[in-house]
Amino acid sequence: MRAEELRIALPMATLAAKRWGDEGSPPLLALHGWLDNAGSFDQLAPLLAERWQVVALDLRGHGHSSHIAPGAWYHYVDYFDDIGAVLGHFGWTRVDLLGHSLGGTLASLFAAAYPERVGELLLVEALGPLTTTLEDALPQLRRALDQHAAFAARRPLRVFATLDEAVAARMLANDLSDAAARAIVARGVLAVEGGWVWSSDPRLTLASPQRYGEEQVRAMLSGIRARTRLVLADPPTSYLPAAMMDARAACVADIRVTRIAGHHHLHLENAAAVADALLGKASD
Repeated sequence: MRAEELRIALPMATLAAKRWGDEGSPPLLALHGWLDNAGSFDQLAPLLAERWQVVALDLRGHGHSSHIAPGAWYHYVDYFDDIGAVLGHFGWTRVDLLGHSLGGTLASLFAAAYPERVGELLLVEALGPLTTTLEDALPQLRRALDQHAAFAARRPLRVFATLDEAVAARMLANDLSDAAARAIVARGVLAVEGGWVWSSDPRLTLASPQRYGEEQVRAMLSGIRARTRLVLADPPTSYLPAAMMDARAACVADIRVTRIAGHHHLHLENAAAVADALLGKASD
């Protein structure tokens, strides 16, 4: 199934997106992970398109979408403005959400904050954001401020002579297969003199100045009212330990958790199994 390319003009940005399925089907807004793009849903979206119209965004600063203004910060909460504006653009008063990693953070907190706007919540390797401890809150702020102040002095972007070199770099960074890495890289590079550079905004790699505590996140997740399906990698991803994710899942009233053998990008590497879990066809 071929995807349709979309350009969504919003007051604060122009976002790119891919759409699979019939426009008359219920909408499923798909949100990708950090430094990924809409291409990360190339394997999963066609399997879900029999039920939904799947619209996968390039989040701001990623893929083919706009970057933020010079000197600004990428606060992940600002993405909620984009999500709300996209729903308004399409005239969707209520939507189902699909999110991976960062996208799953956004989807889960949007569903908690606006339960009346979200029907179903489909999550892959995410339920709420990364957190910090009281002891690390101030060092986290200092680290982010220092990185932001020094950004202008960063070395130029790495230029890859060929797309294959960019694919190899992404395979190494995320333990991806060649096919999975190509799905992300194909949408995540720009042609320049001498080869290719990443199209994502380099400021995305700067530390976040502030994170919630774990108790705050659990309290917010208790606001989710949507029917929720969560797919996690087995063995667990290092920053999503099983005990933490089990405690978070216990805060969600209607949730089903499925663990699938693989790595963080399960939806690219094992799309059929992930689709079955999200559609309720798989056993826990």
